[in-house]
Amino acid sequence: MLRNLHVKNLALIEEAEVDFTEGLNILSGETGAGKSIIIGSMNLALGEKIPKELLRDQADTALVELIFEVTDERTKKLLCDMDLSLEDQQIILSRKVTNGRSIAKINGESVPASKMREAASLLIDIHGQHEHQSLLKKRKHLEILDDYAKAELADLKEQLKAEYHSYQAIRQELEQASVDDETRMRELSLLEYEVHEIEEASLVVGEDEQLETEYKRMLHSQKIMEAAGTAYEETASMQNGAGDQVGRALRELSQVEQYDEKVRTMAEELAEIDNLLNDFNRELAEYMEDAAFDEEQFREMEKRLDELNHLKSKYGRSIEIILEELQKKQEKIEKLRDFDLYRAKLEKELEASDQKLQKLCGKVSEIRKKYAKELTKQVQAALIDLNFLDVQFAMDFKQLPAYTADGWDDAEFVISTNPGEPLKPLGKVASGGELSRIMLALKTVLAENDAIGTLIFDEIDTGISGRTAQAVSEKMNVIAKKHQVICITHLPQIAAMADTHFLIEKNVRDNNTISSIHCLSEEESIKELARMLGGVKITDTVLESAREMKQLAQSAKK
Repeated sequence: MLRNLHVKNLALIEEAEVDFTEGLNILSGETGAGKSIIIGSMNLALGEKIPKELLRDQADTALVELIFEVTDERTKKLLCDMDLSLEDQQIILSRKVTNGRSIAKINGESVPASKMREAASLLIDIHGQHEHQSLLKKRKHLEILDDYAKAELADLKEQLKAEYHSYQAIRQELEQASVDDETRMRELSLLEYEVHEIEEASLVVGEDEQLETEYKRMLHSQKIMEAAGTAYEETASMQNGAGDQVGRALRELSQVEQYDEKVRTMAEELAEIDNLLNDFNRELAEYMEDAAFDEEQFREMEKRLDELNHLKSKYGRSIEIILEELQKKQEKIEKLRDFDLYRAKLEKELEASDQKLQKLCGKVSEIRKKYAKELTKQVQAALIDLNFLDVQFAMDFKQLPAYTADGWDDAEFVISTNPGEPLKPLGKVASGGELSRIMLALKTVLAENDAIGTLIFDEIDTGISGRTAQAVSEKMNVIAKKHQVICITHLPQIAAMADTHFLIEKNVRDNNTISSIHCLSEEESIKELARMLGGVKITDTVLESAREMKQLAQSAKK
């Protein structure tokens, strides 16, 4: 569950910190007070893109930090598989924005935004104001069903996806193999020429790097020999060379070393230097003797490097890649030389892959249809709870004309909201408020099987009121018994159900508009309910109605 939210320099929020609790957390406030900023800041911390308008004017940096407590063992394992460790069962997600650039961190370590999103998907589910509109897209319906059936379906879908890609690859190769004899012979001739060119070069891995090193040495051999000769003259034992001077110094010290222990030690050190210098001079002399420049060898080396670089420009940037290309070309030559056998082999592989796909698609479809009956039955019951009195809810399946990575199912939810009416697609029947309730019903059912600890609803009550609002509040209460729920609402019926009630309000300070958020006491919560009920003028009657609403809601919770 989400324990703490810390926001700094985002839109109207200068700095705010919120400690959330278990159960139903309600956020309310006047329109424009900054409720959407809270959701926006959470999305930011969860790895989403940063809207420019979300950053506070004249602020150098912005920060959002979320602290989650994780007790579910499966979630812990999944986080561990991502190399994310927990400290005292907590994980901290943060996002800092400076000069338009952001840094995402998990437990203080920088991570890509993609990893932040992956981790967040295990911890929190945000249902935005307009997410219910996604129900108008059939693709979303299949996603919801597959999520519900994931325990039995996940492995099969992975197999299906892999087999589909294999099928597509074979099919594409077979299409490319559909060429006439003239084109095939022309391609075969070119391949044979290229293979001959590479084989003639007798490539050896690492040869190019060795040649380039030797070529560079020989190219600069004159400078090297001049420098080596000068070094030899300066360090050798000839007159006034370093070796000669060290030798003289050593002889001088040797004559007096018996009189002083320190002098004897220094004489021994100087003797070591003399030996090292003599060894160095011998190595340098041998190097100069062996490093004679060979013009013919240099030209042969230059010619070989030109040949290797020519092959690299045609077939790959390294000898390893060129040899890989050689193997591919040799394999293709074999196919083209025995073309009929090659095509027959591909056709046989395609037929075998097609049969596997049919079998997997059939299995996946069968599982989907089984779980679709369960899901729609539970959703229908949830819709009745949400004041759809004579509702029917089902899922309609058709078969696509071709395979996809998700199988061959073309499925969508269908609904009838009035007695005697046939089942129709959601987009042809449901209004905005009805779509919102349908999404809430789906979330309720999915939450039963979901390990995600925190669910956030951003004004899911849009377009509803009265008895329906009461039904939605009761459904929120049901979800909050098994999950932490954070809900932004403008309806008092839902706010009255709060286990913890937060108020977001806007104030002017030093000519700057600033939003703040704080937790309400029970009496303060009643006053906020009265504002939601009665508007600007709060009378004693409205206040009493708010108190009664709060008491009834708390009694219903028990």
